[in-house]
Amino acid sequence: MSPEEFIAAYETALGTQSWKAVEPLVSENVGVTFSDGTVHMGKANVQKAFEKNFQTIKNEKYGVENVEWLVRNETYAVYLFEFYWTGIIDGKSVSGNGVGTSVLIKEGARWKLLTEHLGRKSR
Repeated sequence: MSPEEFIAAYETALGTQSWKAVEPLVSENVGVTFSDGTVHMGKANVQKAFEKNFQTIKNEKYGVENVEWLVRNETYAVYLFEFYWTGIIDGKSVSGNGVGTSVLIKEGARWKLLTEHLGRKSR
């Protein structure tokens, strides 16, 4: 799997709204910052945060576009991207978008997410 293939697999995994699908793509030492500013450190805490989102946002569609690679080598990769999502919260259609930065590391033969920082787009 290449870093580009990782992004596609991560999008697909998030689309399942199942931690079982996401978990193999995440490092034990993962740290995630959501666009609301909350920070989640370590796989167990990230799992809780993702599962809460999966329960809150029904039928979520998540996508990544405009990926720009800062570094890509044999052991790590860093990229910037734009993201968007749509879903249903409390019976109402909702959507959002923003920008992100992710760092991938190679663990064994697999690429895994080490950190992801999501933020709002500047106006």
